[in-house]
Amino acid sequence: MGYIISYDVGTTGVKTCLFSIGEKVELVDGAYGSYKLYILENGGAEQDGDEWWKAMCDSTKTLLEKTGIDPGEIFGISFCSQMQGLVLVDKDGNLLRRPMSYMDQRAEDVMAKYAGAGPRVAGLSIPKLVKALRATTAAPTSAKDPVWKYRWVKEYEPEIYNRIYKWLDVKEYLVLRCTGECVMTKDSAYATFLYDTRDGKWEWNKGLCKAFGVDINHLPKVIECTDKAGGLTEKAAADLGLNPNTPVFGGGGDATLIGVGAGCVKPGETHIYSGTSGWVSTVTSKQVVDIVSMIAATVGAKEGIFNYFAEMETAGKCFEWVKEHLALDEIGIYLKKQDVAESDETMYISLYDYLSDTIKNCPPGSNGVIFTPWLHGNRCPFEDPDAAGIFFNIKIETGKTEMIRAVLEGICFHLRWMLECEDKKVETSKTIRFVGGGALSEVTCQILADITGRTIETVEDSQDVGAVGAAMIAGVGLGIIPSIDNVREYIKVKNTFKPNPDNKAVYDKNYAVFRKLHGANKKLFSEMND
Repeated sequence: MGYIISYDVGTTGVKTCLFSIGEKVELVDGAYGSYKLYILENGGAEQDGDEWWKAMCDSTKTLLEKTGIDPGEIFGISFCSQMQGLVLVDKDGNLLRRPMSYMDQRAEDVMAKYAGAGPRVAGLSIPKLVKALRATTAAPTSAKDPVWKYRWVKEYEPEIYNRIYKWLDVKEYLVLRCTGECVMTKDSAYATFLYDTRDGKWEWNKGLCKAFGVDINHLPKVIECTDKAGGLTEKAAADLGLNPNTPVFGGGGDATLIGVGAGCVKPGETHIYSGTSGWVSTVTSKQVVDIVSMIAATVGAKEGIFNYFAEMETAGKCFEWVKEHLALDEIGIYLKKQDVAESDETMYISLYDYLSDTIKNCPPGSNGVIFTPWLHGNRCPFEDPDAAGIFFNIKIETGKTEMIRAVLEGICFHLRWMLECEDKKVETSKTIRFVGGGALSEVTCQILADITGRTIETVEDSQDVGAVGAAMIAGVGLGIIPSIDNVREYIKVKNTFKPNPDNKAVYDKNYAVFRKLHGANKKLFSEMND
């Protein structure tokens, strides 16, 4: 038996996890390193690559100190990370600018300018849309997509653009820091919407690069998630406190590996994730796209497997808002501040304990209060960077408890909306794996079951499920786990929640209103936030 270190690189921090690997894959311990998300007035959202690396190095050393594990016992390292960032480096691997986050939406004007002449569908000219769909079964229809961030740099920062050597995603930059190699896994390559996934192709598409104004030389070599990208360099090993030449695997994006960590790896298996963002994902054996609802089948961790993926921008982020503005105030009910100030992890668990204790006696439907969880715009099933949160139908008798429960229900309403959109194209599973921080709360799990009408299962290590997926990938790469198809055998179900039919009527009523709120307020959102 040996050990694997996996890095779950999120929006505000990295969770560094140590797994023992042999006949079982088990989480031994973890350490957390935080960094900032810089939200700019022009719609930009950036992070600092050096802050990523420092958090990764500090948390690795902390983990080794906590566990007493000899670095020589580490068989390999792997990554699970946020996706669709834009990280630009020069020939020496140095950052040219702060990486642009998946949340960055400043490229609206650039997309409007270069989306093509003539009639447009989903924001793209018909010729460009058809060209993209033919090659990738998807298209860059959102200003948040990486190609438009790249074009934004080309348009507004030409001095930086002229120094670009490679365009990387988040984990790819960290792989570069570890190994000196510029590579990109297939799932990250696909997320650029420039990677041809047709049978016999699987390569950067020259025609798409030309159509969207991308220099194909800026795109790196593509590898499988389970491939070894390289070994730790002497410098990286010293920074991390590990041994040189420790194998570094490609890993995968969070949209890819959280499904693996949930045990959803075969066609027809659906999982729901609630972390900073949220999504519904169903494994398919073919690529499917719904341009209207902004859903596409992304490349999975195994060849021939895809994830039909619908995303909402803010899920757990809404809980952070609740913590700051409805829980941690000086009026009414609030958490003990010393319990939530120690760490992000402690805050999250304490918040869920508080929510469970506070809202369990509030009736389903929150006495008619409805919340829209669009705190940073929305992507699916409608693209609207101006969309925002609403508390709808507040009355004189409405209290904080109803508002807090309404936030939970609003997130679950939106997840149901995306689930129903997926059902139009693929068959989602009747039993759904629910993972991420949201799955820590039994109250949330039951609300999700009641609102969706599906059986909800949670798994062990739910909050670290991305790191679990990364460890599984490394296990396959090392030959310890036979295949990704075997991953479900290693994942334990923790709890099961059945929908309560008594709550169906009120939730169906509120859900019907919830779905109308964006259309009724779209013009007003634009007036306020454009």
